[in-house]
Amino acid sequence: MTAVMTAPRPGFWIRLRTTILRHKIASLGAALVALVALAAMLAPWLSPHDPLEQNVVLRLMGPSADNPLGTDSFGRDILSRILWGGRVSLLVSTSAVGLAIVIGGALGLLAGYIGGAFDRVTMAAMDVLLSFPTLVMGLLVVAMLGPTVANLILAITLTAIAPFARIARAPTLAVKERDFVEAGRALGFSNLRIMGIHILPNIVDEILVMASLWLATAIRTEASLSFIGLGVRPPTATWGGMIREGFENILDSPWLAIFPSLAILVIMLGLNMLGDGLRDATDPRLRHE
Repeated sequence: MTAVMTAPRPGFWIRLRTTILRHKIASLGAALVALVALAAMLAPWLSPHDPLEQNVVLRLMGPSADNPLGTDSFGRDILSRILWGGRVSLLVSTSAVGLAIVIGGALGLLAGYIGGAFDRVTMAAMDVLLSFPTLVMGLLVVAMLGPTVANLILAITLTAIAPFARIARAPTLAVKERDFVEAGRALGFSNLRIMGIHILPNIVDEILVMASLWLATAIRTEASLSFIGLGVRPPTATWGGMIREGFENILDSPWLAIFPSLAILVIMLGLNMLGDGLRDATDPRLRHE
């Protein structure tokens, strides 16, 4: 009798790469995200001017050769401020989502695996967090603690913990009943080893899909808080703060608000496109055994 050999299913990162290469929308999204991220990281070398340098003689000048996107009401170069503002937005959003993944993912994994009273209490706490709209929670935290980068990260993290806890708990409930987990228990593996080695790799796909979507939400929340004056204090450049400054001159100098708005649009569009690719990579109906 000959044994029938089956090829192992490709891992998540191989499926992700294959999906992005075949998925035109996901490829475009990944390119947009990479372009904005690289522009922000290379801001010290790409910026034509110091983002804080003021020149009242050039205030509210339209796009020109020396200032490709024009200048603001203090004569500061818009392009330079967009590039440097991207560093703040990406730092805040990625840090907040990263912390939410660690805290929320750990809580969801523990709640799903342990179950019982711990599960009920944890999910009840997550329901309380979910009852606050994202922007309202951010407003409460930043208004109480003050508008700093650390407080912005904390505010956005608190809004994202509950969704990540729920997205980690749901597959944990299913995976912990699988035969290989029962076999690990029978072999005497510790609960920590079972959760970290056997369950976590099987739920990370869903968490990463959620992360791509919440990155866009975090960027929008940071921009919204900056727009209403609860973001990083001026003169530090932020996209939301630039839109707020430009709103006062929207009729006479529309480029002040349009260009930072386009930066937010591009990164959010790219993240949502990339999220579609991640979803396709993790969708069981699209996996080829």
